[in-house]
Amino acid sequence: MARIVVTEFVALDGIGEEPGQWSLDYWNDDIAKFKEAELGASDALLLGRKTYEGFAAAWPQRAGDPFADKFNSMPKYVATTTLDRFDWQNSRRLGADVPGEVARLKRQAGQDIVIHGSMTLVNSLLPHGLIDEFRLLVYPLLLGSGRRVFQDGNAAKLRLAESRDMGSGVVLLRYQPA
Repeated sequence: MARIVVTEFVALDGIGEEPGQWSLDYWNDDIAKFKEAELGASDALLLGRKTYEGFAAAWPQRAGDPFADKFNSMPKYVATTTLDRFDWQNSRRLGADVPGEVARLKRQAGQDIVIHGSMTLVNSLLPHGLIDEFRLLVYPLLLGSGRRVFQDGNAAKLRLAESRDMGSGVVLLRYQPA
């Protein structure tokens, strides 16, 4: 059975919006190794529309390194009601019943199915108990405004599976349902 794993870059005040604008100054070998291992343990991506559009615009041009090649070739499942065209290799739209489709994907044998960013999707799956692990890379900054990773109204009881200093002030927190 596959697991649904959420991986997020998040500021200390809970903001996860536009991490490309604030996370790169903290990037180091420890974070790179973690992200490579995470990708190695996954065989599909589950994305919301906004994250899909950003990734589809960026990743295909990065072909030629092992990380980008795997990212580009793996299946991508997209939660959207507005996109009709999927140019990024191996991408397809989920049906209207996103929680039902995700539950079906989980029942398939395989490695982790990873959600990068996609905060609206994450928050829509939380009430259905479909997320098996949260991997939060917490950055030592307060952004002051922006979209929070976890929206009001969602509640979950979690247990800490791992905490790790990633250097440069970033901390990895891995949580699983309690």
